Amino acid sequence: MNYCKIPILLSLILFGAYTASANNRPPNFVFIITDDISAEDLSIYGNQSIDTPNLEKLAMRGLVFDNAYLTTSSCSPSRISMITGRYPHNTGGPEIHVPLPSGQNTFVQELKQSGYNTVLSGKNHMAAPDQLGFVTHSDGLPAGSEKWLPHLKNRPKDQPFFFWFASHDAHRDWQVNDKARTYLPSQVEVQPYMYDGPLTREDLTGYYHEISRLDHYVGLVLNELEAQGIMENTYVIFVSDNGRPFPRSKTYLYKNGIQTPLLIAGPKVKQGRTNALVSAIDLSATILELAGLEAPESVQGISFTEVFNDHTAIVRDVAFAERNWHRYSMHERMVRMGDWIYIRNNWPNKRNLSGESDPHAFPAAKELWNMHEKGQLTAAQYLITLLPQPAEELYHTKDDPHNLKNVIYVPENRALVHQMRVLLTRWTNQTGDNIPNKPTPNKATLDGTLLNWKRGEMPGEATSAYLINQSGPILVKEFP
Repeated sequence: MNYCKIPILLSLILFGAYTASANNRPPNFVFIITDDISAEDLSIYGNQSIDTPNLEKLAMRGLVFDNAYLTTSSCSPSRISMITGRYPHNTGGPEIHVPLPSGQNTFVQELKQSGYNTVLSGKNHMAAPDQLGFVTHSDGLPAGSEKWLPHLKNRPKDQPFFFWFASHDAHRDWQVNDKARTYLPSQVEVQPYMYDGPLTREDLTGYYHEISRLDHYVGLVLNELEAQGIMENTYVIFVSDNGRPFPRSKTYLYKNGIQTPLLIAGPKVKQGRTNALVSAIDLSATILELAGLEAPESVQGISFTEVFNDHTAIVRDVAFAERNWHRYSMHERMVRMGDWIYIRNNWPNKRNLSGESDPHAFPAAKELWNMHEKGQLTAAQYLITLLPQPAEELYHTKDDPHNLKNVIYVPENRALVHQMRVLLTRWTNQTGDNIPNKPTPNKATLDGTLLNWKRGEMPGEATSAYLINQSGPILVKEFP
């Protein structure tokens, strides 16, 4: 219990409303997390083909982060990483469908103990709600957003609140309804690493619809906050758990898979855009600081509230991410520094697949592999079929935003590559990451045959990484 909050809570009970000034009131939080949406698929990040007017409205009220990175591009480990402020291999749940082990702290628990009304509405995919620190839990289908508004309207008026609003959009399978516009195949944008054919374009129309449906529910939330007159004391945070559910995006460590849209509006946030590098593990420490609370020792991230007023501030200049089992056995690690992404693939002899990119998955992937068999892929489209994969990859994100040109062997990059290798190795050692000896195997073969599958050793399991709180490098200058 944070005893400094007791006088505030007593005043709420006695008077039914805050009597202190706005500056002394604990802020409210609405944390909106989407499912499977790449940053580049929103209008505020350059895609003018998808209607997202309410996200544009939110952006006009707050700060747009152009350099926010996830710790993994896989649903449950990404969400667990955010709520704990820890890297996936440090949570005990680094692979998809592995729940957060009991005993791990979450920032929601800290908020609850300090007097916040905590609600999870929509997709969970982490652990039992009460274990995570939520007092109330609800879901809705198909969007997972149908019960957001009732929670806002029916909330206890004598408590500050934290609402974790988790959309099922835009996760497969597509479900179209009347909450958003529909799109024609001619209206979608096909990324250069996907085959531009009729199946892919039709597939993308469902994805576009669900993004616009998400935007619809975001608009309802913003309107309700304004109607209640509490927008000025509420932080609205918008983020995604991983990239789009298409080939070479979701689960991958390329920019389109690992970069997340991040918008934050609130009382201490100066409107604009920032290129400041932040990591998803930083959200925990940031939210706790805004609530006037200290982050527990278990949090490996750092607060980036400094960026809210000074958009040029540098709180970190390196960010790390990992790719572990998600239907297929993987062990890749990434470090982002400056405009560069370095990826180390510890199992290059395994196919670079995901559930959204295998030949028997979904229309876009099926079409790509069909064209591969016919020898009709471009160089960019062919990358996903390579075997073996490169053991190391290096991409310049500004010159090569889709990470298609691996420049790891360019002589001029030797010093940079060495530095990024050292940074990644130090992060690995300090956080207790490891390569499993008996890893979780593939769940299916390339031809779609399901295997007699059993989960194996997970990264960090042999080193008891769930007990390690070291963060690894945050600023390069601290690790020469």
